[in-house]
Amino acid sequence: MSRIRFVSEDGTLLSESEAMAGDNLLDIARLADVPLHWRCGQGTCGTCKVRIAGMASPQRLGGKERNVLLRAGAISAELAARPEWHESEPWRLACHLAVEDGVDWRVLCPAF
Repeated sequence: MSRIRFVSEDGTLLSESEAMAGDNLLDIARLADVPLHWRCGQGTCGTCKVRIAGMASPQRLGGKERNVLLRAGAISAELAARPEWHESEPWRLACHLAVEDGVDWRVLCPAF
């Protein structure tokens, strides 16, 4: 079991949930009524971007997620070209994130 804490940009706790390995982060947010914006749910619009603290490093993103984040202006071309990202790197798409077993994630949900 993993613990997911959704927080606002000012650090206010929005929701805390437990999740199973493999659960999709966007689904967890929706079920917890977290005000995380999304449109497509399939990784093409880029609106479900979040920052994650507590992810294991390094992270390997798929080409689709990289391209969407780059097109949305959430990352630079230099970052998009890196084969791996580390925890301190900027954005991920909630719809692309599967929860890992035993993680304790703090998910920053940006205000829109």
